[in-house]
Amino acid sequence: MEHILDPLWEGTDAEEPASYLQHLADNRITLDIVPNGCRFFLQLTNDPRCHRELVEFLRLNTNDPLIPQALDVLHSYTGLKSLVLKGGHELDECGKTKSGLLTSLPSELCSLSNLHHLDLSFNSLTELPLCVTSLSCLSSLLLCYNQIGTLPDTISNLRNLELLSMMFNLLSVIPGEIGQLRKLKRLDLSENKLETLPETIGGLQECTELDLSGNCLMELPETMCHLVSLQQLHLHSNLLISVPVGLAVLPFLKRLDLKNNQLRYVPEEIMNCPCVHLQGNPIGIAEPTPSTEDQVPVLKSKEIYLTSEDKSFLVTPDGCRVFLPWGLQFCFPHGAVSSNVTIYFQILPPDREHVKLGHHDVLLSYTLELQPHDIQFNQDVEICIPYFVKQSMRRRKESLEVPTILGTPRTLRKREVVIRTYSGEDWTDLATTSCTKRNLAICKVPHFSWFFVVSRLVKDQCQVPKDGEVLFSSVDQNIRIEFPPGATEETRTISMQVLPVSTADFQSITGDSQSATSPLLCLSQSSSANFLCPVKIQLPLPPGVTGDTLDRSRLVLLHGDPQAQNWTDITGQVEFEITHIYARFQVDHFSWYWLWYTTKTYIGEIAKNVYTRLRMSQVNFVALQRKRDPEQVLLQCVPKQKVDTTMKKLKDRYKGPEPSDLVEIVEGEQFFAAFEQGLQLHSDRPDCVNGKISFVFYSRMKNIKEVYVTSQADRKEKDVKGQVSFYRGSVPVALPKEATKHRKGPNSDWMATLPLKLPKLKLLYGENEKGRNGSSLPPLNLGNAETGYLTETNLSSIARRIGKEWRTIGMNLDLSYGELERISHNNRDDLDQQIFDMLFSWARKNCNQQDCVQRLIEAMQVSGRQDIAEEIVAVIELGKQKYAQSILRLGLDQGNSSEDSAIAMSQS
Repeated sequence: MEHILDPLWEGTDAEEPASYLQHLADNRITLDIVPNGCRFFLQLTNDPRCHRELVEFLRLNTNDPLIPQALDVLHSYTGLKSLVLKGGHELDECGKTKSGLLTSLPSELCSLSNLHHLDLSFNSLTELPLCVTSLSCLSSLLLCYNQIGTLPDTISNLRNLELLSMMFNLLSVIPGEIGQLRKLKRLDLSENKLETLPETIGGLQECTELDLSGNCLMELPETMCHLVSLQQLHLHSNLLISVPVGLAVLPFLKRLDLKNNQLRYVPEEIMNCPCVHLQGNPIGIAEPTPSTEDQVPVLKSKEIYLTSEDKSFLVTPDGCRVFLPWGLQFCFPHGAVSSNVTIYFQILPPDREHVKLGHHDVLLSYTLELQPHDIQFNQDVEICIPYFVKQSMRRRKESLEVPTILGTPRTLRKREVVIRTYSGEDWTDLATTSCTKRNLAICKVPHFSWFFVVSRLVKDQCQVPKDGEVLFSSVDQNIRIEFPPGATEETRTISMQVLPVSTADFQSITGDSQSATSPLLCLSQSSSANFLCPVKIQLPLPPGVTGDTLDRSRLVLLHGDPQAQNWTDITGQVEFEITHIYARFQVDHFSWYWLWYTTKTYIGEIAKNVYTRLRMSQVNFVALQRKRDPEQVLLQCVPKQKVDTTMKKLKDRYKGPEPSDLVEIVEGEQFFAAFEQGLQLHSDRPDCVNGKISFVFYSRMKNIKEVYVTSQADRKEKDVKGQVSFYRGSVPVALPKEATKHRKGPNSDWMATLPLKLPKLKLLYGENEKGRNGSSLPPLNLGNAETGYLTETNLSSIARRIGKEWRTIGMNLDLSYGELERISHNNRDDLDQQIFDMLFSWARKNCNQQDCVQRLIEAMQVSGRQDIAEEIVAVIELGKQKYAQSILRLGLDQGNSSEDSAIAMSQS
């Protein structure tokens, strides 16, 4: 090792160098903890015998008053590899660490081309000196405890940087160019004022430790899930309200610190990750509203809690998080809108207009409509939609985990949950995160439309370039598609879905105990053109069949057309390559492929029937009458596995025949119920056409409706016996004769018929022609023709739906305690009569009041009977429609008086 000073000193008058030589060690100068260190450094530098080019390591104290003079000569140390210019070596009068005097660096320092390590911590820098970004060999840069507010774009020049530490600065933003630091392994930006992170941060592919704690971050870019080398991620003490679910699957992650944030919801994948720390988050806890505006954190997103009565809410540029009673959540990030916008929403019952399903899709939620549809947000808005799921599905997931080839556990899923939306031209599936623990589907959207959740077959996708590609199925890893080089000129997107088929179900449907089938393979692509050269498909041989025992005459390959829903035998058009467990063949275009092993012939029609049957659910139809009010009939289509539990729940309030025989029905299939043999619907409903109730079957929905039925037959003397029948399809003008024969079969629309009985009428108060005193009572109507009537019959129907809560309803209708006690005493053995007395006594006192109907609706809502309140609203709306129609028929305009309108109604 060469010495940085010559061994001989010429001249006896020279100062003894031992005073600063004691701080020299080979090629190092350590003067940061030495009093008057900068003075010694200047003396050493000015000595003509000092070999400054040999110094590689230098440490100076920037609290030293002579640090400016030391900086002026620093550029002459051209061999430096490590330079430490730190403050913090002194304390002020309060005992706090004093920052160094360094506010900038001389531009000449860019000549230190060999510098690898630079530490400027504990200084007074407000910006990064420009000369620093010229140090292209720099691998470590420490700028902790300064006052730097921004970083220059030229930070990207530090291509060899592996460590950047800037804790305790004033950074509010970092440039996107930081993503170009490809070699960066450790990045510490903790204790700053960062509100957002650039999307380009995902470019730090070599980063193993990232510290963003102690900032003001409310959300993280999804690109952070691309940090595949990450081992330590510190995000504690921020304002995070959500985190990307992909963080949980980073392959080398050992610690994910999310403590002390504002996380109310955490995806299940994050929650279950063993390396995650979540203490100090209000998960599942509603935070109390601050009492004054001064208490509201400026950087925290506003939270809005809506009730079932709300139909809209206001979004400001500051953003907000919205919570609905049904579990729906919306998150509008800061800046999502440029000005205040009112958002309207509604929950629509599932129907064929607002729900579009594929062949193997299962509907999991109601339809959410958000308006305005044409608004384009500046930033994507997060939507969380709750969905229905069977308990058995959760249990089944635990048995699907198997080891992969590399020995890492992997969960093989047959289905996945996605949110589907209308894009303006077609229905598309969004990139969706599913939290199975809370049954929430989460996505981000740039605009609003209709949204609903479906369960679909897992879709595997890949991009196929000119050079070729191989696509494996994540459902069955024995299935693969090989695209040779030159199969396509332009890159195509290939999608694969696999439907496993149970051997027992297959044999039951075909009636052939010797038959078997491989999984059904559904292939599609983004291009309509055929491939330029054949593509090889590999399918597993059907269960129980091997290449050694295979009878090739029984092996059949079917080609399916999903549009025409037919199947064609293409066995003679392909050449099979059979191995011990695989069958391989080549095709030049994509569709659906199904490999059978059977003795059947002409199997095209058989396959069509098997495919249809595989899509069907087995259900029972239920028709029950309420015990207290037999005119109220409950109709329900129940999956067979739920029939026993459903009947058990209903038996206390309903009675009726046993459920129908098993019927098979397809997800999303339309059917209707028709009352026959003297029975008819009591009133019109939106889902009622020609006296028949329409349904759409969704296996995860309740498929339940309650209606009121009457009979034109005289019920004063005897019961009326009728029936309700269920038919496939939409409601026709008249039932075909073939359907009325109630014959089952492949071409029959009839599915089931159940008997009903309306008992003899029991006259109740309010329906009698005379009151208790024997005097004749005038007809009782609440409201008026223009705003809608509640007739005496309507009130009787409402009374039949009230139960033991009648006292509460009476008190909310402002009936006195004494009146309620009198009604209770006079009818102490008859609950029905108590209810009718309460309702009709109030109605007769208030029928002339303008707001009587609204008061009745509000009383039902306050009493917890929202269902009755909604029924009243529906009746009133129907009355308004009929009134308006009568006005149009008679040519009357809105200028007519109420009296003229009433005359018109009576004439019509």
